[in-house]
Amino acid sequence: MTQEIQITEKVTRRSFFEHIATGVQGAALTWLLQQDLYADSSPPEEQEKESISGPHHRPRAKSVVHLFMNGGPSQMDLFDPKPMLDKFHGKEHFKQIAGEVEFPERAGALMKSPFQFSRHGESGMWVSDVMPHLAKQVDDITMIRSMYTTNLTHEPALYKIQSGSEFTGHPSLGAWVSYGLGSENQNLPAYVVLDDPLGLPVNGIENWQAGFLPAQHQGTRFRATGSPVLNLKPEFEQPASVTQLERDLISRLDRIHQRQRTYHHQLEARLSTYSLAARMQIAASDALDLSQETAETQKMYGIGQPVTESYGRRCLIARRLIERGVRFVQLFINSQIWDTHSAIASNLKSACQRTDQPVAALLQDLKQRGLLDETLVMWGGEMGRLPIAQLSPDKDARKSGRDHNKNAICTWMAGGGVKPGLVFGKTDELGFAAVENRVSVPDWHATMLHLLGLNHEELFIKRNGLNERLTGVGNHPRIVSEILA
Repeated sequence: MTQEIQITEKVTRRSFFEHIATGVQGAALTWLLQQDLYADSSPPEEQEKESISGPHHRPRAKSVVHLFMNGGPSQMDLFDPKPMLDKFHGKEHFKQIAGEVEFPERAGALMKSPFQFSRHGESGMWVSDVMPHLAKQVDDITMIRSMYTTNLTHEPALYKIQSGSEFTGHPSLGAWVSYGLGSENQNLPAYVVLDDPLGLPVNGIENWQAGFLPAQHQGTRFRATGSPVLNLKPEFEQPASVTQLERDLISRLDRIHQRQRTYHHQLEARLSTYSLAARMQIAASDALDLSQETAETQKMYGIGQPVTESYGRRCLIARRLIERGVRFVQLFINSQIWDTHSAIASNLKSACQRTDQPVAALLQDLKQRGLLDETLVMWGGEMGRLPIAQLSPDKDARKSGRDHNKNAICTWMAGGGVKPGLVFGKTDELGFAAVENRVSVPDWHATMLHLLGLNHEELFIKRNGLNERLTGVGNHPRIVSEILA
């Protein structure tokens, strides 16, 4: 009796591979190939545009490493010293800023920094004593003291800095860069996320979403230890030809499934991930193999030391990914270590101890290898902090921290076309608000894109009749030309 298989629109992976086992793969494969050829004959205008064609002008940087310090680093305790806080320490100031305090019930008086500042490098840039390693690299960075945002709550402020909008569903920074430039290495993603093994940041995986861009532009999470991507390698070895046949058959089945669900973006992301995963099996493992690095290099990043091990590994991996053509590498810290509502003297110091040495090593390493000139390194969070104390419930001054501040953010850039050793912008005498050469979040986004060769006005996707951009619809941000080399 001849066994027959009827391949219909309802064919599933399980039924297909069950029939392969009974020897009918030839007929099935022929049908799949016919379907695939038919699909490829569709007019180009009916296919979704996956990305644009590259830079709009000559880029100054080829890639970005975004060192995101979620929680809101305190500007007046790190890079923007305020002698007037020393002078007026303990003076009441709440009434003057009452509408800008998220937790007014815990508002205290003006509070001086618990840290000491000194000038460093030929530029004479001020850095507090909790960042001794970065202090040695200040002549390579551009410090922006005058950035500000529009919301003092973490979730919308995070969405704003990551996507240009205070609301979820919009593409992230790396997704826009991937959409605009693609990857230089087809065996690795254009956009890689190195999040913290200890946990996700606030807003979780939405920090690296593709939003309404084609789904393949979302960030790909790499683990810093073990297999870079879970389930990337097969459980057992088999001939390469067999593995490739399996991939081809699965890919064709997936494309059939996709054509029945044209607007299913999660499905598109899955298909793109499968294809990329096959190519990544060797490339990703190689990029994350730190045994190829010298002991001296690993020591420079703080690898082998409990406090700096995790972030040091990720900073070194970031450099290795940049070397291999990844466009946008983004590092996150678990939870909110920079959100120093309490005990700022110890908590801010702890955050710096985890990150200062690895960040400085990344800058030094990129420079030594001739990569800093073509790599834009960006450091910063989603907000700053207030000049007044945030009191603990028992009013113990030793436990005081600082509340959120949307009016003043310190952030810095290095490499990729920015002026080294520059301090740009100014806050008021207490560090509460940016008052000179103010830089909005859209300005910052437009400047980053410009350095990558992308015009923020021309980088858009049509949606609901609008040209959606990273810098928003109807906004008129400026490129901060004063910081460009």
